[in-house]
Amino acid sequence: MHDQEPSPGHADRRLTTKEAAELLGVKPETVYAYVSRGQLSSRRVPGGRGSTFEAAEVEALARRNRRDSGGTPASGGELSVRTRITLIESDRYYFRGVDATELATRHSYEEVAEWLWTGTLRPGITFTAPETSVATARRAVDALPEHTGPTDRLRVAAIAAAVADPLRFDLSEDAVLGTARTLIPTLVAALPARRGHRDEGPLAHRLWARLTGRDADEASLRVLDTALALLVDHDLAASTLAVRVAASARAHAYAAVSAGLGVLEGPLHGAASGVAHRLLMDVLDEGDAAPVIADELRAGRRIPGLGHRLYPGEDPRARVLFGLLEDLPRAAPALAAARDIVATTARHTPLHANVDLALAVFTATSGMQATAGETIFAVARTAGWIAHALEEYGERPLRMRPSGHYVGPKPPQPLPE
Repeated sequence: MHDQEPSPGHADRRLTTKEAAELLGVKPETVYAYVSRGQLSSRRVPGGRGSTFEAAEVEALARRNRRDSGGTPASGGELSVRTRITLIESDRYYFRGVDATELATRHSYEEVAEWLWTGTLRPGITFTAPETSVATARRAVDALPEHTGPTDRLRVAAIAAAVADPLRFDLSEDAVLGTARTLIPTLVAALPARRGHRDEGPLAHRLWARLTGRDADEASLRVLDTALALLVDHDLAASTLAVRVAASARAHAYAAVSAGLGVLEGPLHGAASGVAHRLLMDVLDEGDAAPVIADELRAGRRIPGLGHRLYPGEDPRARVLFGLLEDLPRAAPALAAARDIVATTARHTPLHANVDLALAVFTATSGMQATAGETIFAVARTAGWIAHALEEYGERPLRMRPSGHYVGPKPPQPLPE
């Protein structure tokens, strides 16, 4: 759509600060930030307080902001960024317009990642890592204390792999895609594995040996591979926004992924499945969810693994994983415990199980530690982060720069003594 010229006499119309803020989709204080940057001119109200702004100038700035940044304020003043990667609506989500759950159940994690990056399916593709990159990452990870968490290990591995790549500052699409296809298997290979394991086959097979000492069976590997594909992206989650901010500043792909890993570690994000895992194990030990839920609520803690702000109904990722877990006979006790948690909590708050609880059932059933879900989440989401970094590299640099809403003491203030 072409910008329309203002109608005759329109240029003389002036807006109040409140009207200008509404048109720009910002807070009133931000309008004056535009004035200080020279992007808007203002005029004092004769005989009164406040300023007015030329309507045509404000409208032109609003159009320019939308065109240059691709970002518009969403409802509630939240940041909205134009993207072609993931759409979430009506309790479903889509990768480049295709139902994500169908992609995840019919294609491997690597194939879904390629679809997310390029819009092309490459049947049978597997990711391999160069030996030098793996050796460097392993040395760095092996030097960490034994109690180091999985996300810390992955972050160190990403930084080490970056140091080993002299071409990391090449942000062309082909170069970043090459980085993506080697970084993800490097991250997995850098994690400690059980003895005798050989890094061959699909990524899910290689990751399994880093999560549990049990032998893999085809049904369990399918659950793991599907979980990775389901979790590959989820629109602008907190970690993904951090990645886009880094990419907006033209940080290389390794650094952008490291930014995402830093945010992922929060208990309200990637580590949420570990909290759900521990709750599930307590219910299995107790044999009843009621006393465990009561203890959680008494301690003032929210019940993990329930509800999702983007899905008023059922989390589609959880639905798919629970369906696959039904095919694992040894998952029956954990599935029953999960249903008990949902039913007990629903007496007061009717919430559906989310993907964190489904991951907890899988990790508990597979003899994995509570942190295994966080590892699965981090490895999976790395592909999505790189997709968003690629998209952001094609946008105007430094566009992810909101203005602060200052609420401190009004200057000038005296120097402290």
